Amino acid sequence: MNLETKWLEDFVALSNTRSFSASARQRHVTQPAFSRRIRALEQAVGVTLVDRSTTPIGLTSEGQLFLVTARNLVEQLNESLSHLRGLSIANEALDIVAAHSLALSFFPPWISRLQKGLGELPTRLVATNVGDAIHVLREGNCDLMLAYYDPFATMQLDQKVFPSFSIGKVKMLPVTLPNANGEPRYSLTGEEPIPYLAYTQGAFLGRSVRMLLKNDPLRMRLRTVYETAMAEGLKGMVMQGVGVAWIPDFCIREELKAGRLVRAGDEVWDIPLEIRLYRCSLVHKPGVEKLWRQMMELPRDFLQA
Repeated sequence: MNLETKWLEDFVALSNTRSFSASARQRHVTQPAFSRRIRALEQAVGVTLVDRSTTPIGLTSEGQLFLVTARNLVEQLNESLSHLRGLSIANEALDIVAAHSLALSFFPPWISRLQKGLGELPTRLVATNVGDAIHVLREGNCDLMLAYYDPFATMQLDQKVFPSFSIGKVKMLPVTLPNANGEPRYSLTGEEPIPYLAYTQGAFLGRSVRMLLKNDPLRMRLRTVYETAMAEGLKGMVMQGVGVAWIPDFCIREELKAGRLVRAGDEVWDIPLEIRLYRCSLVHKPGVEKLWRQMMELPRDFLQA
């Protein structure tokens, strides 16, 4: 196989712009010349990488997978050149993408604890929804992904390509504001309609709640009065006494302890989840490789938050 570096850089540019003409301008070549180089790359690889039937253009499934390799090779080459030019990347930050609630409430204490075992870890954290986080990881646009895992609701990732560490256990609890007697303002037991604070249709945590309620008569009593993709948003509405919501326990520990929130139902309504840290095995960034090796050497109970 004879691959030219400029072809890989062309392909990465095309994946960003999704336009042959825009990529050609960016790469300072004519559009016909740019198109020929992409064709040459496809012939060298032996598969079609670009779906030219759509506007803007897309990548085939093979193209999406190869994009990770192309970015990795280009980045490694640039890093090597930087070393040769005397530019250190020892303190290069790790790019981490995480679900909103994990970024806000889970990540700070977890990374602080990890640094006590491994030393300083420069990081850049981006909060997004789980679906977008998975897309970012698959396209090689982040080093690590922090996400919830539910075997019944999670989009499955190939563990050979996207290995992961289990770094925490969490339960989603149904909670509500207490009444004057300290009892639930809204209870899952009984027969009265319940104002329900729900996750939006595409939110990962919403899938887990829907799986719990799928065949349960309780869902007939839930009257949706508010929706959002973010657990912290639901927590805010619960704190206003608007209704009942399922919220990760680490987001509401202080409120439950102080009695500002109470359970709306017993443990039969809890939803157990895992928290996992993912990487892409096709990316060989030195900082990620080093962190992964160090984490494999740590006791598993140390990794668990």
